[in-house]
Amino acid sequence: MTRAVQAVAAVLALAAALVAAVPVRAVEAVNVRVDAPAIDITAATERLKTETDRIQVSTAPGPDGIVRRIEVRARESNNNWAVFALTNNSDEQIDRLIVVPHYRMVGSGLIWPDLGLSRVAAITPSSGDRPVRQENTTSDVFRVTLDPGTVITFVAELRTDNLPQIYLWEPDAYKDKINSFTLYYGIVIGIAGLLALFLTILFVVKGSVMFPAAAALGWAVLIYIGIDFGFWGKVFDMSAGAERVWRACGEAILSATLLVFLFAYLNLSRWHVRYAHITIAWLAALAALIAVAVFDPAVAAGIARISLALIAVCGLALVIYLSTHGFDRAVLLIPTWLLLVVWTFAAALAVSGFITNDIIGPALLGGLVLIVMLIGFTVMQHAFAGGITHGIVSDIERRALALTGAGDMIWDWDVSADKVYTSPETEHLLGMKRGALEGPAAVWLDVLHPLDRDRFRAALDNAVEQRRGRLTQDFRLRAPDGHYVWLSLKARPVVGSDGEVVRLVGTLSDVTDFKNAEERLLFDAVHDNLTGLPNRELFLDRMEAAFAFARSDSQLRPSVLVIDLDRFKQVNDSVGIAVGDSILLTLARRLSRLLKPQDTLARLSGDQFALILMSEREPARIVAFAETMRRTLRAPIAFNDREIFLTASIGMALAENQAHRPEEVLKDAELAMYHAKRIGGDRIEVFKPAMRSRKTDRLTIESELRRAIEREEIKVQYQPIVRLEDRAIAGFEALARWEHPKLGRLSPSEFISIAEEIGLIVDLGLFVLDRSAKQLAQWQAANRGREPMFVSVNVSSRQLLRHDLIQDLRGVLGRTALVRGTLKLEITESLVMENPEHAAQMLTRIKELGAGLSLDDFGTGHSSLAYLQRFPFDTIKIDQSFVRTTSRGTRPVILRSIIGLAHDLGMEVVAEGAETDGDAVELYQLGCEYAQGFAFGEPMSAEAAGDLIGTQPQRRPLLKVVGSE
Repeated sequence: MTRAVQAVAAVLALAAALVAAVPVRAVEAVNVRVDAPAIDITAATERLKTETDRIQVSTAPGPDGIVRRIEVRARESNNNWAVFALTNNSDEQIDRLIVVPHYRMVGSGLIWPDLGLSRVAAITPSSGDRPVRQENTTSDVFRVTLDPGTVITFVAELRTDNLPQIYLWEPDAYKDKINSFTLYYGIVIGIAGLLALFLTILFVVKGSVMFPAAAALGWAVLIYIGIDFGFWGKVFDMSAGAERVWRACGEAILSATLLVFLFAYLNLSRWHVRYAHITIAWLAALAALIAVAVFDPAVAAGIARISLALIAVCGLALVIYLSTHGFDRAVLLIPTWLLLVVWTFAAALAVSGFITNDIIGPALLGGLVLIVMLIGFTVMQHAFAGGITHGIVSDIERRALALTGAGDMIWDWDVSADKVYTSPETEHLLGMKRGALEGPAAVWLDVLHPLDRDRFRAALDNAVEQRRGRLTQDFRLRAPDGHYVWLSLKARPVVGSDGEVVRLVGTLSDVTDFKNAEERLLFDAVHDNLTGLPNRELFLDRMEAAFAFARSDSQLRPSVLVIDLDRFKQVNDSVGIAVGDSILLTLARRLSRLLKPQDTLARLSGDQFALILMSEREPARIVAFAETMRRTLRAPIAFNDREIFLTASIGMALAENQAHRPEEVLKDAELAMYHAKRIGGDRIEVFKPAMRSRKTDRLTIESELRRAIEREEIKVQYQPIVRLEDRAIAGFEALARWEHPKLGRLSPSEFISIAEEIGLIVDLGLFVLDRSAKQLAQWQAANRGREPMFVSVNVSSRQLLRHDLIQDLRGVLGRTALVRGTLKLEITESLVMENPEHAAQMLTRIKELGAGLSLDDFGTGHSSLAYLQRFPFDTIKIDQSFVRTTSRGTRPVILRSIIGLAHDLGMEVVAEGAETDGDAVELYQLGCEYAQGFAFGEPMSAEAAGDLIGTQPQRRPLLKVVGSE
């Protein structure tokens, strides 16, 4: 019974073993010929993987045709196997070496490459002695003996699932192969070592950044090929696992040094700082690969190989790009880098397995050394170039080098031979063939601008006659395509032994850009910047010329018309300055289309144009032309979804035959225009002498203005100033308006200048100051518990220069109980700078009285920052020209600087001209505290302002109240 149980147990164990083992079909034996030095049996080898450490294999059929089964157990608990069979059909005993390389570049892979390991742990034959392992650092080598007529199946226990190659070598042939490769490896390593050493010495001698980069590349290539050839393994006796780490690190270092050389050689930081950022980030990533290689060499090597390919391809594109932009270094690197790209492509084919020849690996490494050698030759060209700068340079050579550095062109006229020589750059600049400008001086007259020929000829003749001095001449030369180039000639005469000038020698400079800029400045000086029309100065000059023609031709009757748009300021206030400028440009184009070439249209001021009419001579036709012009201006202008209608008042002065000064005729036309405007506008008025008497009636205007103050026709309106933080009303600017009984409401620009001329500005200013203070006191009393409002009042030059201003201000503050600093006096920057010393004293006394001080129109004058720090201003008002956007949609860059300057001086900032909510948001982001403009309200009456204040939320309590002094 016990024996039966034991038998059953043995059967079950055998069945379990059979199930665990993997039955394999019989392999086909490889015939080993005596005359074959090497046989590649990789394709005849079957690779297997088992679940356990055992494998059952069917052997190759023997001479008797019988297939046997053998079982092999792993010595190192591996489950990867390779099975192959060998047969000896000869009559001799054959000794062979089974060679399995640890690393093979061919087929190693681009991503997660196979970096090499010991492949075979042991080989078990189906019969005979076990193959004997031979000592070798780069391959697994086993010696086998095949008896005549035998067929032996070999089961190889693999340490890895990858078997790159398995060869059967005749021992002597294998030895010869090793010896030949050893010689090749030695030559390549020797060349690489000498090259690295030479580049290092070159770096020590020259010291330029490209030389250490080239030396580092040379040493990186030496290290890499030493690892690939197995040289370092013999020197340092490193393990197979360490060799994988060193191989991955070597590929990362090779990629990094190649990148450093490209950056240093091409001096990429000179072209764009972005190149430096990309290079540093790339190098940091490659440096991290060295740390990655310690943990996973395959991942690090794969990334390094991809990086090397990218550097080669991107480097070629960069080299070609810089070559096309005239960078000589890049031109010299093109052949070497093309070879590097070809090498990279061949290496990619090899590691991907498309090329399987054994010689490809050593050949690629030899090619890599050749590339470094070519790089060394390229670097040497720069190392030994430019030797002239280190030698002794004569004075003549220095002058020649200085001339070359300055970029000027040589001009030499041999007077005796009458032959001109100029540098090839001159003809290249003009697009001419070489030698086109050489020959007699008369050749230059043919290509000179007609207006410059006589002046050029006279300058040359004068230099020859005077025999001294310096010739400086600007002229234009015509290119074959018809355009002209401005050149500046600077030359000196060379006097021979007989005292005569033998030649003129000098330089030519291209001054086309300078001349164009000069012409543009001249054009801008006499033309309007917006419309491009002549300005007042050029218009008066054209009038002088027109009257001169009229004096010589009695048939000519030049007429002067002045056109002023009616109520354009209200349109400007409604739609904004930018749209107003577009309207003016549209009207200028309309008027220009009505003119003939002999007529002149100019822009005299903001919305005022003037016209010299020469094309019409009959008075009736002149008036008809003016009527046509008036109707043209009345045509609607489309703006968004609305139409804008404008009218114009036109004054006309007809020139008589007697002599007239242009200023007088223009003034007569302006008087006629003002007369048309006073009687309603949209009219054409011809000047009559009686209109002059109306202009000089100053007593009438003075009495009307005095009565206006007495009868309270002067009204004070208030424009809101908002706090940008919460869009609450912080204060107002007081603005005077004259409610004229006949002319209607007049803006300050229409009567303030008159008040200044006739001496009423002081009374008018005191009236506005007193009225504004009383109104502010009422608002503060009615809104106790809220943050106090402030009111800004403009001060004229006459008020500031008078010592009575202090007494007037003391009286105003004494009559009203105002919070200190809430009644602000606005003083323009230009007014302060008229007399800084006196202004500083007056402003200090005003500040002591308890009034606030606001610097108006800041940035439009020419004030000194040193003086500005002395003035006790608490607020700066930025002029609207710095607030409104430019034609590109951006704000002037100086705006941020002005705000920062005000804050540094401890002042608050009010920005004028805020037209949209977007303006307010951007001003607040820039740090501006307050804003004023039509986005927050137009000037309004005191009642409307009080209603607006009542809608504001409560803020912090009142501050100190100014007492009477």
